[in-house]
Amino acid sequence: MASSGSPSGLRTGLAGLTTRGRSFLAAGVTAILCALLLSQDALLRVGVLLMALPLAAALLLLRTRYRVASGRRLSPHRATAGQEARVHLRVDNVSRVPTGLLQLEDKVPYVLGPRPRFVLDRIEPHGHREVSYRVRSDLRGQYPLGPLQLRLSDPFGMCELTRAFAAADVLTVVPRVQALPEVRLRGEWSGQGESHTRTLALAGDDDVILREYRHGDDLRRVHWKSTARYGELMVRREEQPQKARATVLLDTREIGHRGTGPASSFEWAVSCAASVGVHLMERGYEVRLLTDTGQSVPGPDGGVNSVAEASGMLLDALALVDLSEGGALSRGEEALRIAGEGLLVAVLGTLDEGQTARLARLRRRTGTAVAFLIDTETWAGLRMLAPGTGGGEYRARIRQLREAGWTVLPARAGDSVPDLWRAADRAGSAPTAHREEADA
Repeated sequence: MASSGSPSGLRTGLAGLTTRGRSFLAAGVTAILCALLLSQDALLRVGVLLMALPLAAALLLLRTRYRVASGRRLSPHRATAGQEARVHLRVDNVSRVPTGLLQLEDKVPYVLGPRPRFVLDRIEPHGHREVSYRVRSDLRGQYPLGPLQLRLSDPFGMCELTRAFAAADVLTVVPRVQALPEVRLRGEWSGQGESHTRTLALAGDDDVILREYRHGDDLRRVHWKSTARYGELMVRREEQPQKARATVLLDTREIGHRGTGPASSFEWAVSCAASVGVHLMERGYEVRLLTDTGQSVPGPDGGVNSVAEASGMLLDALALVDLSEGGALSRGEEALRIAGEGLLVAVLGTLDEGQTARLARLRRRTGTAVAFLIDTETWAGLRMLAPGTGGGEYRARIRQLREAGWTVLPARAGDSVPDLWRAADRAGSAPTAHREEADA
């Protein structure tokens, strides 16, 4: 970093004078004026010296030609809410001259903590220094880190100039993901939960799936009986695993949730959706996140190649999801109708009778449907936390969904997602009438 002695550079140097430098400059001007009025040559020399010291310090910094490079590394790059992340900074002196005293300050959002500041002693030519600091946030989101600011100061503390690097990074704080137990639900889950995939090739010779021969196909896969029948080369089709599909529907309506901050029902719902989504991906499901606004992750083009990549996309989307102003689930319901069959897990806030009826009809288009129905009044402190104390409307919504074939998991403030998920096994196998009596 180099500076010139132009008028604009001189103004920059004067603007960088510290309180000490400005005091010396003011004392020097005062001494010179008094020396001129009193005709005191000795006082004049003192005044000139006082003025020259801060001006010389500013000029020295302006003409300093440090060549410094910086780098930043996050560990981890994607942190969980409430988990600490460490930021590693590295400063390299790429010039042939040693640096002076350097002060580092990294720009950090207030929610992550105070701005970290470091003082580095002289860095030898082609040497480097490494420092690190910790950040932590209880709130989901993406937070910019940087750019790194480098402060240069003279040995006397008369002048201080700031130089900023252009590079910045982003720390993603994702919702908490809880490990869920292995359970077996009714319908599609129990049929595919253990085997994860189906194959298209069958055992019998007459039942093999065939296609026309293509250039490059292995001749050992030629099915000669069908070739003789159709008069052209036919080959056995490769076994193609078909992933089980699942949709996680997250209710983000502001009117459907209660509470504020990390302890709100909405944050519980986001964490629940994250836990279920990651759990299903680890079991081999192709999971899509859907909100009441119709937002879908991944998008129509997909392009996900691994479980880790899919989980990362899901968590990144949930890190940024926010409450919506809508009052209906219509867009999410329409997206579910278009999507067709598959396992459906819905994390729902407060519902009215019409919304519950539409969700009940969606159950007929899916193999298995599980609903975490949040009793939001318990988050507002308007209802006791004991099981079975839900209001009449809340119990009616549970009964309405269960009559349509949904596996309903009543969720109240303080409930654990793994415990509710474990209860889904029992709820899915119990008769409807028995389940209604248990929640009455």
